[in-house]
Amino acid sequence: MPHPRRRRRTTALAALVVSTAVAAVPLGVGAPAADAATAALLRVDQAGFLSGEAKQAYLMTGAAASSVTFHVVDSAGTTVLSGTVGSTSRGSWNKAYPDVYPITFSGLATPGTYHLTVNGGAKATSPSFRVEAPAALYGKLVTDGVSFFQNQRDGAAVLPGALERQPSHLNDAHADVYAWPDFAAGGSDTITDSDLKQIAGPVDVSGGWFDAGDFLKFTHTAAFGDTLLFASQRALGSAAPASLAAEAHFGEQWLNRMWDQRTKTLYLQVGIGSGNAAGTFHGDHDLWRLPQQDDGDTATADRYAAAHRPVFEAAAPGKPISPNVVGRVSAAFALAAQVDARSDPAQAAAEYQAATSLYAQANTANPPKTLTTALPNAYYPESTWHDDMELGAAEIALAAQALGRSASTYLAQGATWAKDYLASDTGDTFNLYDTSALAHADLLKAIAAAGTPSGLAVTPAALKADLKRQVQTGATRAGKDVFHAGGDSTDFDVDAHTFGFLTTEALYRQAAGDASYDAFATEQRDWLLGANAWGTSFMVGEGSTFPDCTQHQVANLSGSTDGKGPVDVGAVVNGPNNPSNFTGGLGDYQVGMVACPPGGADPFNAFTGHDSRFSDDVRSWQTDEPALDMTGSAVLGAALQESVAAR
Repeated sequence: MPHPRRRRRTTALAALVVSTAVAAVPLGVGAPAADAATAALLRVDQAGFLSGEAKQAYLMTGAAASSVTFHVVDSAGTTVLSGTVGSTSRGSWNKAYPDVYPITFSGLATPGTYHLTVNGGAKATSPSFRVEAPAALYGKLVTDGVSFFQNQRDGAAVLPGALERQPSHLNDAHADVYAWPDFAAGGSDTITDSDLKQIAGPVDVSGGWFDAGDFLKFTHTAAFGDTLLFASQRALGSAAPASLAAEAHFGEQWLNRMWDQRTKTLYLQVGIGSGNAAGTFHGDHDLWRLPQQDDGDTATADRYAAAHRPVFEAAAPGKPISPNVVGRVSAAFALAAQVDARSDPAQAAAEYQAATSLYAQANTANPPKTLTTALPNAYYPESTWHDDMELGAAEIALAAQALGRSASTYLAQGATWAKDYLASDTGDTFNLYDTSALAHADLLKAIAAAGTPSGLAVTPAALKADLKRQVQTGATRAGKDVFHAGGDSTDFDVDAHTFGFLTTEALYRQAAGDASYDAFATEQRDWLLGANAWGTSFMVGEGSTFPDCTQHQVANLSGSTDGKGPVDVGAVVNGPNNPSNFTGGLGDYQVGMVACPPGGADPFNAFTGHDSRFSDDVRSWQTDEPALDMTGSAVLGAALQESVAAR
């Protein structure tokens, strides 16, 4: 069975541990040319560059190299730019590649398709890349990211797409509600109860998105993803693809089912990951199948895993709810109200009502010691909530202003939560577990729209300073990293954090008018899309090399397992991770899995270094499972970068 999702919270301030790893050069992907003067590889952003931005690639060599020249070659084979590769290495990546040399070619500005070559002391050729306008470069990332959300749809309104999706889990329309189960100690998702205890139902929780490569649905992560989609739509305005608005509203429809305003009940989750210790019932992770098969699964042991998936409440009806999940769900509703305020005021008013009614249920007076995210909490162990409540308040304030209502109460509360965040929670940067960057930026907008009233608990200057702090955290690490990576690739969620830097840099640039981190943002996009040690994009469908064997049931069973068939376009995977998470290997294939890659070879293992490994294998939950939050971060980061570049 696949390892259950255990997304440990990562800290942007964690120390970068540097070490080397012995690695042999593989015969497969990325192998250097046999006749090279020095074994060498070129790493470049395979999606491309904007005309006026800084452009950099990296030359990885098997030994120190000198007298190396580079050439930029267009699609007609004409050299359009040449230069000399500097002799100063940025450092060693691993024993096979002890030197990494930066190549700067910012003089390339003409739109078109190009590749790099190096000659002399080293010889290599890069993948192709384009130089193009912001709407083309970032617009593709947005559209493709939305495509992933479309492929994650559950219920009757699935979109067939390249993966030939079919309606699934129609039984969720009349699901039963159960008490929280007990889990084994140590963060396990194994249930210790002999059975689940039904407490209510039936309820309609059909539709929504699968959270990741499995078929569980979480309000906590779906709300974060929907918030990012609506924020992206707001940022792009008329430039937003039609699919973005449609998908954001699809997610909102499910959140409306999960929030019952009449009984004041927020439903937290649909499904269980694993079954019980006694083996009398299974969970979602015990099966590997296509989702449309579940409603017809009559096996008694699969009753909770497939045909009759349980629903769980975030709190008892009418009772205060954990503030972290309240804040982000309220934010999604309020953002929907903002984008609908002009085109459909009645709909926006209903969305505003949903936001404010849920926001009022937040348990801020006595929040639970273990915040409510998922069952078990170990799937998503969030530890902060002030940022979520600040986000909810900021978005409600903006929605109130868009609807011509008073925003003063929410401005005051948002400022209070921001002050509390700044006092105690500033260890992370924008990602699923820290929403403060978007909260700060939108609170600033709401304060400005209100005429910058006095007496708020936090000042605009303090909010801008913390946005800068978050960007600087990544910029400091990037300055020391061989490939200018601002994220921590020795821990989980590095791709989400790195796309988060694109978001935060754009938000800070808008708020403070400071463009000094533009090059840093470009470096982060470069790293995500190919300018990294592994030479792969971490977003499916971007560039020429990207994950083809994601730990995703639909992609594995309906898509490509040989690099030739349809892929789950737009999916962002977890990315490189600490090799310690691979102790014992990748394990066996689960029953039903299609082996991918064929033969089980791991060509990327040759590039393990700096306590970081990437594996493109269907068994690799450690690096290769995509999720809503990671892909949503890519959509928002790209949308905001497109927005600021277009100004």
